[in-house]
Amino acid sequence: MGKVCAIFGGSRGIGKAVAELLAQKGCRLAIIARNLEVAQTTARSLGAGHLALSCDVSKEQEVQNTFEEMQRKLGPINYLVNAAAINRDGLLLRTKTEDMVSQIHTNLLGTMLTCKAAVKSMIQQQGGAIVNIGSVVGLKGNSGQSVYSASKAGVVGFSRALAKEVARKQIRVNVVAPDLCVWIITSVLPK
Repeated sequence: MGKVCAIFGGSRGIGKAVAELLAQKGCRLAIIARNLEVAQTTARSLGAGHLALSCDVSKEQEVQNTFEEMQRKLGPINYLVNAAAINRDGLLLRTKTEDMVSQIHTNLLGTMLTCKAAVKSMIQQQGGAIVNIGSVVGLKGNSGQSVYSASKAGVVGFSRALAKEVARKQIRVNVVAPDLCVWIITSVLPK
């Protein structure tokens, strides 16, 4: 049986592309998205043995429940990919506070919550790998994307610090800015 990988935001876009690559490499996948129907469609398109789940990553209890269900149905999680994100482009002066909060909660807090749950499982297994999807705008900024840029910059800082926390537990944490190369993800996951 292949390694188990949880892909949050795995139903479309970058997450779906990652899921397709990892399925080809023989991983058993949990495709997690807010929209269960879309997650199910993606999981079915990858072949048998994959799981589809619905989760709002900004809600800690939903994240915990999702990890418990993944472990029951697929076994311990070896890899985590955080691709769940939202973007509400707009100049800061025109951005509603609720749009700021939703981006930070999904993009940054969601990454933190899924990593927290994954690390707990990975420590018990004595190893694992986490790939958090960042963005070049988190490094260089972009006009009209100040909140999104801030949330993705937070993912970079969080990932760097977490990597230092868990390295001695044989858990690798990487952040990838897919604007550079999506295929890098497969190079940071163990074979």
